[in-house]
Amino acid sequence: QVQLVESGGGLVQPGGSLRLSCAASGSIFSINAMGWYRQAPGKERELVASITSVSSTNYTDSVKGRFTISRDNAKNTVYLQMNSLKPEDTAVYYCNADSVVAKTAFGLSNSDYWGQGTQVTVSS
Repeated sequence: QVQLVESGGGLVQPGGSLRLSCAASGSIFSINAMGWYRQAPGKERELVASITSVSSTNYTDSVKGRFTISRDNAKNTVYLQMNSLKPEDTAVYYCNADSVVAKTAFGLSNSDYWGQGTQVTVSS
């Protein structure tokens, strides 16, 4: 069974930095894109950044120049380096793995997976 485990959230002052990590575990053969989404209270979940298997990246406008997404394919792990954090970055951050091909008891599966979420709070 594929699982995504996130780490690295917490409380930071405005202007500070945090690094989120998300490791996918299980009998994984390949993962297409991996990404980070966030959801603030009272708002819809939004895509923050994504990265393909060949490291092509995409960012939402509000984080360009401040956040960097990277990926270690050998470890099935995606990272989000967040610099110059602002109070409006406060949200629960979720990791997503798209089109994960994995071995199951019934053969190969191709599914999307989500992490459990990690809280990021930017406040003085």
